[in-house]
Amino acid sequence: MEHVHLAAEDEDDLYSGYNEYNPVFDADELENDVGFQQAVKTSYGRRPPMTAKIPGTALAARPLGTSFGARVPLASSLGRPTTGAVQDGAARPMTAVRAAGYSSAVRKGFSFDPLGQSKGPAPPLESKNEDTPEEKIKQMEKKIYELTEESCMAHSRGDLQLALEKAKEAGRKERALTRQREEIGLAAPVNWDLTFSVLFNLAIQHAANDMYAEALNTYQVIVKNKTFSNAGRLKVNMANIYFKQRNYQKAIKFYRMALDQIPNTHKEMRIKIMQNIGIVFIKMGQYSDAITSFDQIMSDSPNIKTAFNLILCYFAIGDRENMKKAFQKLISVDLGIGEEDKYIPANDDPHTNLVIEAIKNDQLRQMEREKQSLAEKFIMTSAKLIAPAIETSFAAGFDWCVDMVKTSQYTELANDLEINKAITYLRQRDFSKAVETLKMFEKKDSRVKSAAATNLSFLYFLENDYGQADRYADLAIVADRYNSAALVNKGNIVFVNQDYEKAAEFYKDALRNDSSCTEALYNLGLTYKKLSRLGEALDCFLKLHTILRNSAQVMFQLATLYEILDDPNQSIDWLKQLLSVSPTDPQALAKLGELYDNEGDKSQAIQYYYESFRYFPSNIEVIEWLGAYYIDTQVCEKAIPYFERATLIQPTQAKWQLMMASCYRRSGNYQKALETYKDIHRRFPENIECLRFLVRLCTDMGLKEVQEYATKLKKVEKLKEIREQRVKSGRDGSARGRREGSASSVISPESRLSPSLEQVKDSGQSSQGTSAKGERLSAKLKALPGANEPYEASSNKEIDASYVDRLGPQIDRPKTAPQKRKEDDDFADEELGDDLLPE
Repeated sequence: MEHVHLAAEDEDDLYSGYNEYNPVFDADELENDVGFQQAVKTSYGRRPPMTAKIPGTALAARPLGTSFGARVPLASSLGRPTTGAVQDGAARPMTAVRAAGYSSAVRKGFSFDPLGQSKGPAPPLESKNEDTPEEKIKQMEKKIYELTEESCMAHSRGDLQLALEKAKEAGRKERALTRQREEIGLAAPVNWDLTFSVLFNLAIQHAANDMYAEALNTYQVIVKNKTFSNAGRLKVNMANIYFKQRNYQKAIKFYRMALDQIPNTHKEMRIKIMQNIGIVFIKMGQYSDAITSFDQIMSDSPNIKTAFNLILCYFAIGDRENMKKAFQKLISVDLGIGEEDKYIPANDDPHTNLVIEAIKNDQLRQMEREKQSLAEKFIMTSAKLIAPAIETSFAAGFDWCVDMVKTSQYTELANDLEINKAITYLRQRDFSKAVETLKMFEKKDSRVKSAAATNLSFLYFLENDYGQADRYADLAIVADRYNSAALVNKGNIVFVNQDYEKAAEFYKDALRNDSSCTEALYNLGLTYKKLSRLGEALDCFLKLHTILRNSAQVMFQLATLYEILDDPNQSIDWLKQLLSVSPTDPQALAKLGELYDNEGDKSQAIQYYYESFRYFPSNIEVIEWLGAYYIDTQVCEKAIPYFERATLIQPTQAKWQLMMASCYRRSGNYQKALETYKDIHRRFPENIECLRFLVRLCTDMGLKEVQEYATKLKKVEKLKEIREQRVKSGRDGSARGRREGSASSVISPESRLSPSLEQVKDSGQSSQGTSAKGERLSAKLKALPGANEPYEASSNKEIDASYVDRLGPQIDRPKTAPQKRKEDDDFADEELGDDLLPE
């Protein structure tokens, strides 16, 4: 053992000197090694043993042996060191006794198997005993965690009912777990984190399902439990619930309690709570207290929303000076957004340009845009709000706001404020000053110039001054060739001039510049409809319907196109969809009734016509159809109120009173009919139909007035014949004069004295044609019963209702851009600019 050196515990490197090179181990010198060559040549050659005794083991007291017997340590022929021996005074650690996996002698029945694969597969793992109380508790905790997670996922998907059910189930299992733990009496501590997460999730789901009382009770359980750390912050959630319940006093109380329990290190949380307190004070009308809260926030950490709310409070109390100060604070708030120049490539480095292209529209950039847009919206709204209040006139107030904005970081908003000033003039019906203000932008930069010219073109178009509208539309297009609103205005002017092909090109250009320009797409559909290209018009409106799902105008146009294409079923379906969006539209109801009437479904037709009359009782076509329907169904009493309504709408038309009298006669009320006819005769003494019915009724009832009315009837008929003869002679004279003038160069003077037989025949045929045309024009009057058939019903097929397209701007009038994207039930509102920020 004197040559074996054991490594001491305090040595730094246990394997120092282990990798040092020794020429003894040089494989290139093996040919000169006599001992090695001797061992190679003889099959039973021996090499010097290199294994030392292992200290501290059971083998320490005896020499190591092999299958060839005991070995005696011998020195190598080249003086090679033995394993474990000291070499040149350096200690080496002990190594393995022999190589792993094989020996020099082959044992009987032994094969090379270093991985032990011949022993077969490993025995199966011992299964855990799931019947132990500890294992059961772990499984229950796992199940509770899974239920809580499922509840949160359902809430994120919007399935609030399922989220609440999962949260309740998790709460039940958690209570069962607590009882089981108490019954078993385990020494393991209670999992308070699990209890907190279950209760907190349950409270959130109760609040999401508007179960505010249950949510407050659950929050109270959490807050009162002193085991939960920082549970006092949940009083913010309780205050939010009280705010939703309009219990503002308790909301402020809990907000302040939460504020007291949050340390000053959580500055952002404290600011949000203070902002909520200010909003509650606004709801309560306590603007002074709200101002105190907002002022403190603006002094600690100013932000856009708080500055805007502060302006609203000062506006509510009418403090002019503080309104100005608050507006200055608003435009001086730092948004924390970098310069736009960082997104512009500064050199030709492809790597740098690739990075800039990647971050140009990433989520952070989108968030910056949203923040910038919100700030501009608040500034524009604040300026429009306080401009009339801070100065003697709104123009002076706008000028002050524009001056302040020009000196701030929002310089570009100054031009938009000027345009809003023009819009304010329009709302005050001061069109001259509005036009004057907009004309000031003709010398500004191209973007503002184009926006102002677009609005001017729109104004002149509404005033039917198409020359000026065309001029400013061209000016807007020259200033900005990609201004889709200007292209739509130009197309509208061409549309009015009935150059539909050219109008379609302008609308297509607008769509190429802005594929979301719904005005251009709508007007393109109307243009194709005018050109009788119904398939392309249908494609336009179907595409527009995918963009504007609830547009009544688009649905009406689709219904109209399908009606023209002889597909009434599709037309009825689109009108029903329209009524689902606008159920009180009388014109759509009347149109649907007309389609059902054409299909022969009278029951559906009367239903929709009656609904149309109920919402708009002044539509004369609907009144006429309803009255004719009840006459046709032999229920004349119900037709009388409709004809009375028509009489009020058109008091100069005798036919409505004649229909009333006819209904009285048909229902057997001859006295009322006689009174009605007498009243008609007093108002229209030359009405032949009325006199005929009076003669007939007086004869049937044996009244003395029969002779009087008969005499009047003869006078009126004779007067009518004289008038007709005068009209006929005048028509013949004018026709004869035209013929004489056209044939004066070939007809002799004698032939001009009297017309020929052929001319008389031609004149008669012309008179008959004119008479036939007159009969067609007065088809509704011919529907009234004659004097010799007083009890026959008129056919409602001749008294039909027509539909006027009032859903869109007009039936085939294009939309004028710019205008609002949201349409009303009967017509579309229009405003002055897509380039302006919304209010």
